[in-house]
Amino acid sequence: MKILKQFLIILAISLIGEILKSVLPFPIPASIYGMVLMFVLLLTGVIKLDQVRDAGKFLIEIMPVMFIPAGVGLMSSWNVLQPVLLPVSVITVITIFTVMGATGLVSQVIIKKSKGETK
Repeated sequence: MKILKQFLIILAISLIGEILKSVLPFPIPASIYGMVLMFVLLLTGVIKLDQVRDAGKFLIEIMPVMFIPAGVGLMSSWNVLQPVLLPVSVITVITIFTVMGATGLVSQVIIKKSKGETK
């Protein structure tokens, strides 16, 4: 019963994210609204981490299963994807290295600033 209650809290916040997406004119996915809302509610203490921890852990554990339908969809769309496979692959590799580099640089800046403030 505890996990069901926690899951309902997460679903309610996701629903609010869906409502925000339909009401606000910004091109932001509903899941982002929901995650930001959950973050703010956890940060402010309106929702305690213990109120959603177990359901969150469960959802993270089953996350790989959620990628199976996407993989099947890619396989069934092979005829459509085959002509653009090379450009998409090149763009994907470039994007991965760009994001990794940017993340590393931002992390280094944050670490240097945090070390400088503690001294």
